[in-house]
Amino acid sequence: MSPTTLPAPPEQGHVTFLGAGPGDPGLLTLRAVEALANADVLVAEHDVLDVVRTHARQGVAEVHTDTDTSASSTPGTGTPQLTVVDGASTTAGVPANRDAAHLVMEAARGGKRVVRAVSGDPGLDAYAAEEMLACASAGVPFEVVPGVATAVGVPAYAGVPLRDAQGTDVRFVDARTASDRCWTEVGASDGTVVVSTTLDSVAAAAGELVSAGRKPDTPLTVTVAGTTTRQRTWTATLGTIAQTLKQAKVLPSPEGARPVIAVVGERSAAAQRDRLAWFESKPLFGWKVLVPRTKEQAASLSDQLRSYGAVPHEVPTIAVEPPRTPQQMERAVKGLVTGRYEWIAFTSVNAVKAVREKFEEYGLDARAFAGIKVAAVGEQTAKALIAFGVKPDLVPSGEQSAAGLLEDWPPYDPVFDPIDRVFLPRADIATETLVAGLIELGWEVDDVTAYRTVRASPPPAETREAIKGGGFDAVLFTSSSTVRNLVGIAGKPHNVTVIACIGPATAKTAEEHGLRVDVMAPEPSVHKLAEALADFGARRRLAALEAGDPVTRPSERRPGARRRRSTT
Repeated sequence: MSPTTLPAPPEQGHVTFLGAGPGDPGLLTLRAVEALANADVLVAEHDVLDVVRTHARQGVAEVHTDTDTSASSTPGTGTPQLTVVDGASTTAGVPANRDAAHLVMEAARGGKRVVRAVSGDPGLDAYAAEEMLACASAGVPFEVVPGVATAVGVPAYAGVPLRDAQGTDVRFVDARTASDRCWTEVGASDGTVVVSTTLDSVAAAAGELVSAGRKPDTPLTVTVAGTTTRQRTWTATLGTIAQTLKQAKVLPSPEGARPVIAVVGERSAAAQRDRLAWFESKPLFGWKVLVPRTKEQAASLSDQLRSYGAVPHEVPTIAVEPPRTPQQMERAVKGLVTGRYEWIAFTSVNAVKAVREKFEEYGLDARAFAGIKVAAVGEQTAKALIAFGVKPDLVPSGEQSAAGLLEDWPPYDPVFDPIDRVFLPRADIATETLVAGLIELGWEVDDVTAYRTVRASPPPAETREAIKGGGFDAVLFTSSSTVRNLVGIAGKPHNVTVIACIGPATAKTAEEHGLRVDVMAPEPSVHKLAEALADFGARRRLAALEAGDPVTRPSERRPGARRRRSTT
């Protein structure tokens, strides 16, 4: 009798309950990023998905939950409705009425690594607590990755410390579930109270505190969209907050149900917020900045703008395509391998990308550059080469341009240079400055079209209307072609929009198109351009404060208002 073969036990999955913080993706912990990178299934509310999805691996199954947040529902008692985002994912067949706990455990039982991401910290989320208990009861292994609690992170970004040197008592209250006893206890205390509520319920929560014994003149701050570039904070007292919000025209509003954090207390530093509001004081805080570049080039610039508090909006104006006849590029790449060239000069990131793609097509790598001197114009071009495994031998010491490269390029010397030829992979519309300069220095140049630049498709109608109607606070022009192409595909920016140009040639093109240039980079670098715009925003903010005027964004000016010429 042959032995009975038992079926192998199903592979056990794992669940990570992860705190995504209050909204700023930069507040994710290192452990959270690690867990997201290894997840097979990602389950979260839609706004939380926007925070965490950039750290998830390609191909992760994404499911967002639409939790009933109506006034009649109590957190922890409702059933999140699940909507599959990725139709090709492993959760595509899950009915919409399955709750999150069921979905999480079902995926884990199938051997999946599941990340259940929640806003703030999982320990303060009632749904997450229920789902943890369900996993424990079902024997599904799980872990908890804490996050920055919303009630703590938002006041920090609003410039409102919760505790002073005297050790102020701090109480946390969720106004949506607080009992009369809870209000009585916090009302009897003289410590700081952090209230989680909604924009249309702030006044009612303030009234509860006054009824419980707090003085009407007790300071408080109210922050909406905390830790994001949409953050806005109002300072008032328990007795005046209703009037303050009314004067700010935020109530009644369709956004009245948006969650807010209110901080109440004599020692909550509300009176010092004008000095401690570091986040909302960033030079470009809340500015919508148009970045008209190719999508590949826009990423690092957008990250820098976000560090200044801006909201970058990337609009590709140039599309990069292969050359119409690839034979010339193919011969040049083969010449690199056979020793035809002494130098290769890269003047853009796109040139590096074009050569790298051709290398990969032939099964080559960075070793093919052995014995060849490499030149690069610009910091980003040099970084692209280093990422390819090639360290440039020559980068301009001064101006990062073709002219700057020629200043440092050595003349051809038949004694020291066994080969007199330079490979120059460029765009089809590149100028002849570098070619002429190299020939003058005694070099032979293979000027090869490595890629073509064509005008991109027009952006959506909503974006075009915002550009022409003053919906953007600033636009960054990084070349003359971005000026011509943006105006061609989307129209001329409104006169209230701040125009920032990377250099004199770009500024001249902008002026030829009827644009007034407000900001110009001190040197032709996209990062210096972003810095110059941030300096402009900082000076503008300071001037408003010194004049006693409210700090506004350029797009908040009266439509049609004339702008003074900048001396930047």
